[in-house]
Amino acid sequence: MQILHLDSSILRDGSASRTLTKAIVTNLLNQHPGARVTYHDLVEEAIPHLDGPIGAGFRPLAFNVADEATRREHARSDQLVNELIASDVLVVGAPMYNFSVASQLKAWLDRVIQPGKTFRYTDTGPIGLVGGKKVVIVSTRGGSYLSGPMAPMDFQEGYLKTAFGFMGIKDLDFIRAENMSRGEDARRSSMDGALKAVSPLVTKIAA
Repeated sequence: MQILHLDSSILRDGSASRTLTKAIVTNLLNQHPGARVTYHDLVEEAIPHLDGPIGAGFRPLAFNVADEATRREHARSDQLVNELIASDVLVVGAPMYNFSVASQLKAWLDRVIQPGKTFRYTDTGPIGLVGGKKVVIVSTRGGSYLSGPMAPMDFQEGYLKTAFGFMGIKDLDFIRAENMSRGEDARRSSMDGALKAVSPLVTKIAA
């Protein structure tokens, strides 16, 4: 089993999503001791945001890409997409920031959603090329977005389902910790519930 582990929280020791992704990966390794892990801290090793010259590495754009810095970014894009293709399970820490995902995680997605590699265009529309993978999204939010008046403000989980689905990855599970900004009791209760959900979910996806 090849695991791709991504964290995108701007917090360090206080990060709920980092705590939960670590618990998931540890649980996976306990059940599959021979599994291999590729890890990226998308904050510490931030991926430069997509621009014209970088995008020209995998899209037909009219930019000069002869300089060494741009060639390095093209190599980074190739590495990231190859890691995704090689992975069986993805564990993604995705805290909600301003109703969507962290810009660091968006930068990773912008590099791996590549025509001809993770999707292709057809006469009937685009189709994903990297299906068959399992993805666990750790979704942490300050409030409650699953239902009620704040539900229409959730551009986080729906975006991730769409982005991975566009590449053909439909098997997504969510570990959620909501109401993280509603006081210590609410935060503790939410984290306890999320941590309890880890083992049953890992057993399911590792079967």
